[in-house]
Amino acid sequence: MTDERYKMEYGGKAVRVVLGPVVLLAAHLCGPSTYSQTSGPRDMSVLQIHLPREVRVDDNYIRLGQIGIVRGKQPLVTKANQIPLGRISAPERDFLVDRPMVLSRLACNGIPASKVMLTGAEKVSVKWQQQVINSDRFVEVAGAFLKESRLGSTACQFDPARLPEDLTISVPAGAVEFSSHLVESGASNMAKVGILAVSDGKQLGMREVTFLLRYRGHKVIAAGDIPAGGAISPENVKIEEALSDEPEPADWQPPYGLIVRRRAAKGTVIQSGMVGFARPEVVLKRNETVLIRIEIPGLLVTATGKAMQDGRIGEYIKVRNVDSKRIILARVKEDRTVEPVI
Repeated sequence: MTDERYKMEYGGKAVRVVLGPVVLLAAHLCGPSTYSQTSGPRDMSVLQIHLPREVRVDDNYIRLGQIGIVRGKQPLVTKANQIPLGRISAPERDFLVDRPMVLSRLACNGIPASKVMLTGAEKVSVKWQQQVINSDRFVEVAGAFLKESRLGSTACQFDPARLPEDLTISVPAGAVEFSSHLVESGASNMAKVGILAVSDGKQLGMREVTFLLRYRGHKVIAAGDIPAGGAISPENVKIEEALSDEPEPADWQPPYGLIVRRRAAKGTVIQSGMVGFARPEVVLKRNETVLIRIEIPGLLVTATGKAMQDGRIGEYIKVRNVDSKRIILARVKEDRTVEPVI
């Protein structure tokens, strides 16, 4: 057999490609292969599958239609596209699909190798396309939500106290939207935010972030030593702005006029539990004679009594009725009379 010679144009020069008699004989004897990569008129009775070297999928359950381009009669293509090839066990591991696996799966589903033409790569490396939403992102979203919520008008600082776990998703991070809401919490210095990650209306996962709340307020500091029972005044304390774990009452006022229950050294932060109201002066002394007075519309009753203890205005003390010798409980009034408890 004489050599067949083909002439090709390459870079403006004539290049001759010579196919020897052995190559021509092999082509004549073997005929067309199911693994042929040559292009030509498409035979619609044959399922044609092109395999790329690498693909990325957004699901760990792999089907043939995800990794190859399948052409042929539509019912056959639809069936082939849904044929399962396996499952990716972990995001960091590649899943390899080779031609024998593809042919084996097709044959198991009633599509013999004689009806299949494979082109492209010998093996396909399948990667599971995943994104990780880390805890910092959830904290950022939750913090922004809190600042726009009702708590944002009172609390000035949100400190993350409990961080969520990262969320691994199988969609691009840019396609994710977040929906936030407050979760009920009984503590006034704590807020919990629930965050739902959504993509195309599909819920991807839920995470919660817990914050400790800080509020703007004031603190009272002793400017010098204040003895027990000493009254607080602008001269012996200074008022400074400070952060607090609890919201300050809207009607907060400096505690001027209150007394400290125990000695407060210079620099001591005077807490609310350390102060109290100054007791009024004693207006009735023990064993002092008092006027017992009962007055109701249309009736006035008086009697003489003896105070059995010191009394201040508004206090209730024991009084003995001089005439009846009975001991009654009476309230000390501003005019130094006492009114029995009826």
